[in-house]
Amino acid sequence: MTTVSDIAKKLEAYAPLRYQESYDNSGLLIGDPSATVTGILLSIDCTEDVLKEAKEKGCNMVVAHHPLIFRGLKRITGSNYVQRCAAYAIKNDIAIYACHTNLDKMPNGVSFKLAEKLGLKNIRPLASEEETVYKLVTFVPCSHTETVVDALFAAGAGTIGEYDECSYRTSGKGTFKAHAGSNPFCGNIGERHTEPEDRLEVIVKSGDKANVIKALLNAHPYETPAFDLFENKIGYAPVGIGCIGDLEQAEDEQAFLTRVKELIGIGSIRHTPFRNKKIVRVALCGGSGHEFLKKAEALGADIYLTADIKYHEFFDAEGDTLLADIGHYESEQFTKEIFYDVIYEKNSNFVIHKSEINTNPIKYL
Repeated sequence: MTTVSDIAKKLEAYAPLRYQESYDNSGLLIGDPSATVTGILLSIDCTEDVLKEAKEKGCNMVVAHHPLIFRGLKRITGSNYVQRCAAYAIKNDIAIYACHTNLDKMPNGVSFKLAEKLGLKNIRPLASEEETVYKLVTFVPCSHTETVVDALFAAGAGTIGEYDECSYRTSGKGTFKAHAGSNPFCGNIGERHTEPEDRLEVIVKSGDKANVIKALLNAHPYETPAFDLFENKIGYAPVGIGCIGDLEQAEDEQAFLTRVKELIGIGSIRHTPFRNKKIVRVALCGGSGHEFLKKAEALGADIYLTADIKYHEFFDAEGDTLLADIGHYESEQFTKEIFYDVIYEKNSNFVIHKSEINTNPIKYL
């Protein structure tokens, strides 16, 4: 049987929680992790209508893009929709899981899905995530190098971008003298010993550090292994906010925006004055992303699509990049498709529904 925790692990393997923004609240918000899943409803927001839809369809888990709870609840008295939703979910044993800014940053995440719908090619992140990683350096007797490196890889070390099991090693000689009371792997107590060793180096992500060190200590044959951890900050290329890509064929500005409008079903698109140039390179950020306009301009975008742009922020588009507000909900609506692809498995003992409710609070006259 599949549990709520099993679904959470699938989602977090695809979009690790460590990538969410500091203000965010992704993850399991309400529900028993050990509960058996009978059905899952996928939605952009978690509203009262969505929870009622879940109950009607026999779903005891809702997976939403936007977290129901952003800040701590001090009381649940039904005074607002968040409190009412929390009470309804608890009363009806419905688990609520949110996958928000961590999913925004993933390759093939929210922005990438919209780029795919628009037919963009050569898609890459708009603003790459800077990540703290560590370089682990240790010294292993040559006879045990493979055993140790296998244990490190199994614990999560050695991943760089789209590659795993990455390591570097050089051979040399190490020396030590064991004192009374020690239990040396090789050599004699009281005598200096020289041992052929490999210097082994691997990259370790911040979230894997504790597990990797534990694996090293368990697998290393020495009683007291020598190792160093060096902290680095890197631009982790595959992960970041927004994306940028190219159209196969150039399009007129108005024709392109009309196509965008039809694709996402928005009532209107607010944009800066046309530049009277063809659209080839397109930058976009699902949801609120005005702060990445200058990044889009620097990367040569002909147009930047995002949402929640304020009046004075339109003045910031001073260069050749056309700026367009395509709506928050509209730019993220295809997230349900991502959830489905991540969670779906053949012959599962639960059903998955995409919510039929348009939770967009903004309407167009």
